[in-house]
Amino acid sequence: MNKINDLKIYKKCLIVVDMVNGFVREGVLHDNEISKIIPRQIELIKKNHYEKGLTIFIKDTHDEDSVEFKRFGNTKHCVMGTREAELVDELKPFENLNNAISIEKNSTSYMEAVIFRDVIKELINLEEVDVVGCCTDICVFNGTMGLANYFDEWNRDVRVKVHLDAIATYSEKDRQKYVDAAYLLMEQQGIELVKKR
Repeated sequence: MNKINDLKIYKKCLIVVDMVNGFVREGVLHDNEISKIIPRQIELIKKNHYEKGLTIFIKDTHDEDSVEFKRFGNTKHCVMGTREAELVDELKPFENLNNAISIEKNSTSYMEAVIFRDVIKELINLEEVDVVGCCTDICVFNGTMGLANYFDEWNRDVRVKVHLDAIATYSEKDRQKYVDAAYLLMEQQGIELVKKR
């Protein structure tokens, strides 16, 4: 994780979920179709940087013997130290911005990453969170639902938006019922589903 001195200065935040090679370019769970959302993500990252928001890159990063592999049918992916666990090349330059940090996670929910929770706790002036990335019905959904619940638990009035034109999942046509369910449940939770106009 990059070191950012004062998280209290940020009023907005962009979370980029799991745009790693293991979901986009190579490995058992990758889908080249996911790369189609990268240009829109870059637009949102640049806009967030211009508006002096914090960008958080979440990177799926597992131990060799991660329990998650068993739960998802022995799908070993994004193992620590491999290229699969790295951000896609198009997003790597933004990882070094002075208002960007990268956080590794070992589950389908970025809310369960201890460092992420610490960061969210320190972002005491946060008013708005934008979410992009993959996979819509798993990591985007689980993390964002958890984030909305966290804000409720601590009575923090933070607007949470998921950008529909900047999220995707692998084998999306085959998984459409899960994607639709994720949209429905996020909307029910008060998470805004938005698109570029």
